Amino acid sequence: MSAWTRILKALLRLLILVVSARAFSAQPDSALQTRGRQFIGFDSFASFTQNTGSSTNERILLSPEIRSQMPFNEVVVSWNAQMPPGSYLMIEAQAIYPDSLTKFYTLGLWSTDPARTPRQSVPNQSDANGDVATDVLILRRPSDRLRLRLHFQSDRTSVPVLKFLGICFTDTNAALTELPPNTNAWGKLVDAPERSQMIYPNGKALCSPTTVSMLLGYWAGTLNRPELDRPVPEIVNAIYDSQWQGTGNWPFNMAYAGSFPGMRAYVARLSDISELESWICKDIPVGLSVDYDRLRAKGPGPNGHLVVCVGFTKEGDPIINDPGTSKHVRKVFPRKNLIGAWACSKNTVYLVYPLTATLPRDDFGHWDSDTSRRWNAIRH
Repeated sequence: MSAWTRILKALLRLLILVVSARAFSAQPDSALQTRGRQFIGFDSFASFTQNTGSSTNERILLSPEIRSQMPFNEVVVSWNAQMPPGSYLMIEAQAIYPDSLTKFYTLGLWSTDPARTPRQSVPNQSDANGDVATDVLILRRPSDRLRLRLHFQSDRTSVPVLKFLGICFTDTNAALTELPPNTNAWGKLVDAPERSQMIYPNGKALCSPTTVSMLLGYWAGTLNRPELDRPVPEIVNAIYDSQWQGTGNWPFNMAYAGSFPGMRAYVARLSDISELESWICKDIPVGLSVDYDRLRAKGPGPNGHLVVCVGFTKEGDPIINDPGTSKHVRKVFPRKNLIGAWACSKNTVYLVYPLTATLPRDDFGHWDSDTSRRWNAIRH
């Protein structure tokens, strides 16, 4: 090969690299389709402003302006933190408009020791701009920007440590077209333990902590970490919302699951059952918020319920660990039933997995992934 030939080939390779880089950098943000949902996660808080509160024991983190890729009218915020006894966390969110700001809405008071510090949702926040429905900020007109404020209170001997913060944006008016199914999940089972809420006193109200117990129980066996296998009553005591007087507060459940070392847990919203199938392909069970009546074809609801998707039949019907029954917890439901029942929560999911897990490809930025992180970097 002559010297000129080697030079021409090197120049050609360089030209290909330049063109590829320009094509990637020129890709508009709109190329990342939202399908009415977006997830933004933080595990570093260097961009947040830190201040001391009204006392030396209070620390306040104020986020920068967080821009979404789309207009949103609902927000769910999740957090994973190490919370020593005697400490608590208050989470607030403020929507930003070109002409005004909303007030800071309180999305929750979180504590692992409610006898000393509060653990509850905050009612009666409705105003002209929006309201908080237990754990969901609902805006009366869409925004595309948000700011979060977190108050940490602790005694002098212990300091809370924030490990992760996740923001799930939803445009409830988005029209969702059906995606092609991920048939690689058909015929696959992720063997999460089967557990019933009905064996406990007041069992009818314990679907969420039982779902969390099944998810953590799966990882206890998979990772050989028995400390993750927690009984339902323990989880009930750890996540009970004293204001709502129940155990169904979505972020509270995920704050508990994500408090274990090496684990991540948060609330997200998917846009199609094919995304759920992608998680099953990676051997990761997923908690689903559904309308129980629609799931069982017994009426239009509403009848909120939490279940675990553990697989799909060879025909594509979902295999569900349903804690709402005392026998035969594992069931198969018609695919169309799950789609309709799950849509009632805007396809809300509990995602619980170790930091070492290999996650499915995230084409739309719907969970804490390389895609959503790159999206976050592009926008901010």
